[in-house]
Amino acid sequence: MKRIIDIFASVLVLAVFFPVICLVALIVWFDLGRPVLFVQERPGLRGRIFKLYKFRTMREPNPDGLLDEGDAERMTKIGRLIRSTSLDELPQLWNVLKGEMSLVGPRPLLKEYLPLYNERQARRHEVRPGITGWAQINGRNNLSWQEKFEFDVWYVENQSLWLDFKILVGTFKKVLARKDVSSDDHATSVRFEGNDE
Repeated sequence: MKRIIDIFASVLVLAVFFPVICLVALIVWFDLGRPVLFVQERPGLRGRIFKLYKFRTMREPNPDGLLDEGDAERMTKIGRLIRSTSLDELPQLWNVLKGEMSLVGPRPLLKEYLPLYNERQARRHEVRPGITGWAQINGRNNLSWQEKFEFDVWYVENQSLWLDFKILVGTFKKVLARKDVSSDDHATSVRFEGNDE
């Protein structure tokens, strides 16, 4: 049932938001040039690697290496606006249609984190990763890694269609309020360095 809802909702949102998706793509192209999409390999269900799609919001790293720029320095004003409204996440609906992601589930993280998880944290890969999740409506990027993982595992242990509906409604409220998009000190989430960090 969850998979059927994912497919139906993704097709519906893609159809309704198609003009918005085209407009955002055009804006990113004018702001950052090509490519319009940010593509990165992420681990999904059972740790299988897939290519995640998002709209770009940051300039490429300085090619000559003379400037040590972080995410905050590379993110453009338009990119920051796109991120704050979560419009950068819209291309992930294609990942949902392909069966690599779900609308709701633990957010897919970097594949280099895989060997850093303890046994409990690794349980986040027992379900498909989601565009939004329980951690996203409980603090998003203002949570510590340990808090995020606890929310992720709690979702795995308590998942239901009613919980998914509650998370989707909560996500909609967060997007409207533009809350917790960035951590207090970073434009994006800080890197996970392992459980001894």
